Amino acid sequence: MDSRSVSDRFLCHAYYLGNMDQVDALFRHDSQDDNLPYILPADPAQRSDAISIARVICILGVVYVHAWTGRNGVELEGLRGSPQEIFRWILMEAMGRSAVPLLGLISGWLVAGSSRTRNWTSHVARKMRTIAVPMILWNAIGIAIVSGAALTFSLQAPTPQSWGWVAQEIFILSRNPDINVQMPFLRDLFLCMLLAPLFVRLPTAALLILAVIAGVCHILGLGPPVLMRASILFFFLIGVVAQRAGVADRIAALPFWLSALPYAVLMPLRLLLALHVGRDPGHDLVQTVDLIARVAAALFFWRLSLWLAVRPLGSALLRIEPYAFFLFCAHLIFIWLAGPLVGTLTGPLGSPLYPLYLLLQPLLILIPVIALATLLRRTMPPVATLLSGGRLVRV
Repeated sequence: MDSRSVSDRFLCHAYYLGNMDQVDALFRHDSQDDNLPYILPADPAQRSDAISIARVICILGVVYVHAWTGRNGVELEGLRGSPQEIFRWILMEAMGRSAVPLLGLISGWLVAGSSRTRNWTSHVARKMRTIAVPMILWNAIGIAIVSGAALTFSLQAPTPQSWGWVAQEIFILSRNPDINVQMPFLRDLFLCMLLAPLFVRLPTAALLILAVIAGVCHILGLGPPVLMRASILFFFLIGVVAQRAGVADRIAALPFWLSALPYAVLMPLRLLLALHVGRDPGHDLVQTVDLIARVAAALFFWRLSLWLAVRPLGSALLRIEPYAFFLFCAHLIFIWLAGPLVGTLTGPLGSPLYPLYLLLQPLLILIPVIALATLLRRTMPPVATLLSGGRLVRV
């Protein structure tokens, strides 16, 4: 198969999926780094599917980070080191926090390959529709539903304390919200997108220097109130560099075991430090290992997504992908409301049935999320478009 037929196949596949950034990448020619060749992947259709699959895996993993436990902070600390708490940490770190960096990396990779990124006005307008507006709307919905249930039904959940509290919850001005605690990712990602037209014009060396600075800020706990999580900028910039260097396709050429090896080595160490087993490590050490482990996790989950893209399970995940953003935005509202109800049947963390409940929480939330998204798409298409950032249009 010649390069033209491969390009045509990728173009048709990306257009069908609505991945216009990938369509634009085929026609990219004006770059500060023209000395770095654009590497046409051996199977671009598989790579496009892998991007969609990676989104689903990462967002399902995020649910584990916020899973209902039925315990407050003091009780959780008392259970630290117990078998169920270790199981929860494994799911949180291995499937949640470790997968999330890949979302930022993919975002950086896509904008770096799109010629549309260079037009700041249209680029920011698109990201307002696809990131900022849904974030604001879902934060407002979270206050209305979760705080409303707390005031009406005595649900143990945050309630408005002042207009300042409401503004922080909706716009995430300078602190993490109390209800939709996942939204700082979208907030920081949008800020990265605001600077993306500048990033794609910078030489690779400058991007690497900025990435190192962002990594150091993550290790030292710096960032707020400008960035809630400096690691998001770090992985976004790494994604831009990876696109220029053709890293995604080089990873695809790695044997599966080799891509999994750094993850298999570093994640147990990260878990050991997180659980303070053996000794009480310094904060900087934990954060350093955390950042390195997240890089290894991004490598592994990308290679895993490529592997799944040509297997039946990958086809099932692709059918979920249009709902993934909706799941990301809505899942904590479902956890606040439905978590305690299901928990009355299984018991909280430490109860015999809780591990099963914990393991199934992403699926238990995914089902009603898909049902709600489908209902909105069929009955109120404009609302579905706003809340999903336009992602439900292609369902």
